[in-house]
Amino acid sequence: MNFFNQLFGVFLKSRHTSHLFRRRVIFESLSVAGSSRAVSDQLAGQLARDATDDLAAVLARLDSSKEGLTSVEADAIREKVGPNEVEHEKPLPWWLHLWLSYKNPFNLLLTALAVVSYLTEDIKAAIVIGSMVVLSTLIRFVQERRSNQAAQGLKELVTNKATVIRRDTSAAAAADAQRYFEVSLKVRPASQMEIPIKQLVPGDIVMLSAGDMIPADCRVMTAKDLFVSQSAMTGESLPVEKFPEAKGHGGSPLEMANLVFMGTNVVSGSATVVVLATGNQTYFGTLATRVTATSREINAFQAGVNKVSWLLIRFAFVMVPIVLLINGFTKGDWTEAFLFALSVAVGLTPEMLPMIVTSTLAKGAVLLSRKKVIVKRLDAIQNFGAMNVLCTDKTGTLTQDKIALARHTDVFGHESDLVLEFAYLNSFYQTGLKNLLDRAVLEHVEVQKELQLAENYKKIDEIPFDFQRRRMSVVVSERDDHHELICKGAVEEVLAACTRVRDSDHDVTLDASMLERVLGITRELNEKGLRVVAVAVKEIPPSQVVYSVADESGLTLIGYIAFLDPPKESTAPALKALAENGITVKILTGDNELVTSEVCRQVGLAVEGIVLGAQIDRMDDKALAAAVEATTVFAKLSPLNKERIVRALRSNGHVVGFMGDGINDAPALRAADIGISVDTAVDIAKEAADIILLERSLMVLEEGVIEGRKTFSNMLKYIRMTASSNFGNVFSVLIASVFLPFLPMLPLQLLVQNLLYDISQIAIPFDNVDAELVSKPLKWNPDDISRFMIFFGPISSIFDITTFLLMWFVFKANSVEHQTLFQSGWFVVGLLTQTLIVHMIRTPKVPFIESRAAWPLMAMTLMIMLVGIFLPMGPIASYFKLQALPLAYFPWLVAMLLSYAVLTTLMKRYYIRRFGWQ
Repeated sequence: MNFFNQLFGVFLKSRHTSHLFRRRVIFESLSVAGSSRAVSDQLAGQLARDATDDLAAVLARLDSSKEGLTSVEADAIREKVGPNEVEHEKPLPWWLHLWLSYKNPFNLLLTALAVVSYLTEDIKAAIVIGSMVVLSTLIRFVQERRSNQAAQGLKELVTNKATVIRRDTSAAAAADAQRYFEVSLKVRPASQMEIPIKQLVPGDIVMLSAGDMIPADCRVMTAKDLFVSQSAMTGESLPVEKFPEAKGHGGSPLEMANLVFMGTNVVSGSATVVVLATGNQTYFGTLATRVTATSREINAFQAGVNKVSWLLIRFAFVMVPIVLLINGFTKGDWTEAFLFALSVAVGLTPEMLPMIVTSTLAKGAVLLSRKKVIVKRLDAIQNFGAMNVLCTDKTGTLTQDKIALARHTDVFGHESDLVLEFAYLNSFYQTGLKNLLDRAVLEHVEVQKELQLAENYKKIDEIPFDFQRRRMSVVVSERDDHHELICKGAVEEVLAACTRVRDSDHDVTLDASMLERVLGITRELNEKGLRVVAVAVKEIPPSQVVYSVADESGLTLIGYIAFLDPPKESTAPALKALAENGITVKILTGDNELVTSEVCRQVGLAVEGIVLGAQIDRMDDKALAAAVEATTVFAKLSPLNKERIVRALRSNGHVVGFMGDGINDAPALRAADIGISVDTAVDIAKEAADIILLERSLMVLEEGVIEGRKTFSNMLKYIRMTASSNFGNVFSVLIASVFLPFLPMLPLQLLVQNLLYDISQIAIPFDNVDAELVSKPLKWNPDDISRFMIFFGPISSIFDITTFLLMWFVFKANSVEHQTLFQSGWFVVGLLTQTLIVHMIRTPKVPFIESRAAWPLMAMTLMIMLVGIFLPMGPIASYFKLQALPLAYFPWLVAMLLSYAVLTTLMKRYYIRRFGWQ
């Protein structure tokens, strides 16, 4: 039996080759071409053909039927076209991720130094350098792997299923399926089953009902009041009605009335559809492929790290040859001079930078996860701290994404309960799409009690809504005396059906002057951010039973109901907090500019300018770069408009965050320094985002900003400290190399000192950060690092030279025979001043008094200082070619450390007055 199933599957695969191959060719040509258009003309043409051809021809092309496919047929097709999954950024294999964790300028340089040390038989140096590289790489690998797995686990929490009709081989089951199709969802045949969406294939017959996600691109076969939300694809908030007939479609595939698309969802009604395309061959899939195929741009964080890295590497390339030449010529031992120069190169290299950065970011990711934030890319945390412009949508971010009835007024704008009553009757008795506006009206349940609907009213007929008329009507009988036609809809469309307006208790003619007055009232309501729906009525004798669109004439306008998407209570304080932290918020929305401006006013966001999408289309890049600086609200935007705005802000030097949740937001999410989405977003938006919020709130973002700035500040401590102390050490080495008859420190001693010093900094990610340092955006500034290095480096050299003089003249370590004592004395001073410097420059305040380090950093500093003293004083001193220091040395040591702390504090105050501190 299995053999025949396999043979039948091969036969089916050959039958499906033609239609599916054409779709694959179209898809692949789109991908290869890399067109800036979202969907190619070829794919649009194929969709148009699927929409306009006879249904029987479409089913024949798919080798399907009204009864659907069998499971065997579906398995065969799936083997050919693959699962119904849109292409995602695939997780890196562990070996490639390990390589990327290793591949940074510092690790590559250290590896080269380790190889040279090994080849020159300096095995101890090779081991020490290798340990630094392995430690840095493994910590980064493990931390990023954990973060990526957490994000992947979030995505896998949700599994969706679709209800399909699978044709059974029995005649009875086929007959059931046929009857099911003909009565459209009124019979539940035996062949109906639920399967995971990824198992769908072209040719499957799928049943849809309210609330369902549309699992693939499909042709509508039957429909009853089917309204589909395409906002994730188009940004259009109102749902679109779909029909089995190909009527009224325009040039865009999304406007085709009998096609539904993956990534959209059913708002109301029911339907049966046939799957036309799955996975990457869908309209959604082509957009997703374009986003995932585009490599991520280097963000502000990565660019800043690269600049600092190459600054230090260039410095090393200049200083190391000088050290080599000086020691080679003055000491005469070029091999020893070469090894010493290599050790200096290691000392100049902040090899723990990748590890410190990753540990700090990972700690931030853990803290944010406790605040309902999933970090997909660790770099994004720092970009939170550097972000100075946040672009966000209005709906669901500033507002509750919940329509509320704000006003019910008569024709002239005065509050009217009568208008609310008629609007309630209309919403209550209609059977079509009950949208958010109807639900907001029906929340006024007190109206139902006041009107006593069960006793006083009876529904006679209904004239359904459609998007051509943009209005709908119900006809009710009030105590059997008369029929009342109640119409509500868009102001312009309802006015077109009206001849009179109600003024208090009498009706007047709707002439030109009255029409102008009415439009003025509705315009005022719009300017207050309200969506206005007109309500009109008409009394009809009770003899009429059937009503049609023709009866929507000669109506009397009685007033308006006006709606508002209320702002969240947390929005105003969140915006205030973001502003206090130096972040400018800009609103990028597809909605009306008047509504958006009113919402901004309500939440306290000052609107300095409004630009519409149509205006952006006419701007060149230079004009747009100027516009984005002077504008707060960008309305009626397309996806391309959003992406251009983000790029323009970045080109102006801003670090830009973008918050969005629709497929139309994906390009902008990818273009931003930090893309922010929510767990309820479409998959492609979550794919393009760097951070996913489990709670859609600007307050969560404000907390993320603070966490990001703490992360940045801690990383900056390490870079400043390393750059300045390393510069000072090399400067000291140059001076000592010129005047001393021996090396000021052996290569092994220099490497061990550097390793201990780096270990002491592992606790930096856990350090406290002063509140003043996180009150404004922080950016990488290589020029500031250079200035800081040159300013503070020589301070340590002053005390190094003091140590040279102390060891030479006081402790008589002034000959080759006593070089071990000299080297031991400088080893201790050098290590202790290096570990002390982090406390001096971790804060602009007075250390240990006005600002204290976190206990892990204090404990690590104390431990390394004790180890540094133990090495020359303990039993293993000879292994490192060190020797015990006389007790008289330690009072001098304490005096130098105190003097070093005082001088550094004084110079720090001068530096802050001159250059500032971030």
